[in-house]
Amino acid sequence: MGATAGRVEAVRSFNRDYTNVIGVLRSGLLETPFSLAEARVIFELAQQDITEVSELRRTLDIDPGYLSRILSRLEGQGLVRRERSGADARRQVVGLTPRGRRAFQTLDRRSVRQIRDLLAEIRDEDQGRLVSAMRTIRRVLLEPSRSGEVALREPSPGDYGWVVHRHGVLYAEEYGWDETFESLVARIVAEHVAERDPRRERAWIAEVDGEPAGCVFCVRKDDRTAQLRLLLVEPWARGMGVGTRLVDECLRFARDASYASITLWTNDVLEGARRIYERAGFELMEEERHHSFGHELVGQNWSRKL
Repeated sequence: MGATAGRVEAVRSFNRDYTNVIGVLRSGLLETPFSLAEARVIFELAQQDITEVSELRRTLDIDPGYLSRILSRLEGQGLVRRERSGADARRQVVGLTPRGRRAFQTLDRRSVRQIRDLLAEIRDEDQGRLVSAMRTIRRVLLEPSRSGEVALREPSPGDYGWVVHRHGVLYAEEYGWDETFESLVARIVAEHVAERDPRRERAWIAEVDGEPAGCVFCVRKDDRTAQLRLLLVEPWARGMGVGTRLVDECLRFARDASYASITLWTNDVLEGARRIYERAGFELMEEERHHSFGHELVGQNWSRKL
């Protein structure tokens, strides 16, 4: 892989700007005598009574000599105590003193106030966007191999707009499809909301760790046939079983709703989706070339009995 010069500079610029916003370059963090590194050590030590120094070093990914100097300074101020482990005298453990606990409480309280004041200047809608973007940063940088828990739920207010938006964005980014595809999705969603029979039609939003990660719709084609529509999985959630969960739930609902079979329409370029359909027992029934969404495509009809 690799990264373009533009992306490298975008990340560097963000780092510079954000450190200014939260004031980590000032001489004392949050108007305390502590540096950022010292405050981070105090925070980690506050999470439990006693911590092995080696474990603290791994958690912070910090140079052993640098950590030792920080602990010595904090110890000299009466904020931490170090001693040999009772379980293994070769290991050293460290913990906050009562004075150190009070220092942590001051840091914690001021940090909460700082972020609350920062968010107070931002519209509620933009606060949600900001927190969502931060979750994405954590997911990409800190948890790249995570396979979080997948939860399915029915759409809530705002979710139908999300379905249209994410289809428009992702299919433009990944396949170059134009706005006519987003228009098609908007019509499908609007028709579902306005005319659906709750006994025989339903939609699901998949979430991973509370974040929308995908969707699927089950709609009536005729009295005996259901149709699976608008399957989507966010790129960051692929490989977690989200698509399979959505399709399986659609099939289960269709059976319970007394349909005899289920069908779907897709295009041959959507290879990931087609693999999910094949694993779920769908069979390719027919193909037809067509010009749609700004491209020459091969449409496919898939079907299976329930």
